[in-house]
Amino acid sequence: MKTQYYAATSLDGFIATEDDSLDWLFPLGEVGQSSYPEFIAEVGALAMGATTYEWMMRNADKVIAEVGSAWPYRQPTWIFTSRKLPAIEGADLRFASGDVRSVYADMQAAAGGKNIWVVGGGDLAGQFYDAGLLDELILQVGSVTLGKGRPLFPRRVLSPVLSLTSMRQMGTSMAELRYDVHKAALK
Repeated sequence: MKTQYYAATSLDGFIATEDDSLDWLFPLGEVGQSSYPEFIAEVGALAMGATTYEWMMRNADKVIAEVGSAWPYRQPTWIFTSRKLPAIEGADLRFASGDVRSVYADMQAAAGGKNIWVVGGGDLAGQFYDAGLLDELILQVGSVTLGKGRPLFPRRVLSPVLSLTSMRQMGTSMAELRYDVHKAALK
């Protein structure tokens, strides 16, 4: 079982524009060319930040067109927020606030031996990293630059903490990089 941050990023390290748009990402590739189908099959629980969750709610029409329902996940999902947010009907959601460690054991139990996906955003992934709970980064790097926006991983991480384990070309516009997090190097 791993806790993984699986995300798409621009060349200059942003996961979304300043206004939380992902429109830059969609023309770059097809889900079928990515590792997503294999990845999601091994996910037992999700951790999602409030901004990502709100994007899902605002873009429900796009999500429905893509997957046939307003919520694309069958796995239980923890939404980390300090605000009261509405639930999406039919979704297995658990709202949480505060330290990610306070619900991590519940997430592990719900995952049933499968992986935990830190969906977004970058700061939430950073909180898992800070708590020593993040095992792997899977980054799909797109051939665009945004100049500014929501950072991929707003933390200082210096060698030898991350170790590149694989690289994969995805069409002509994206590359996937996988990094293991060496927790011994964090101490």
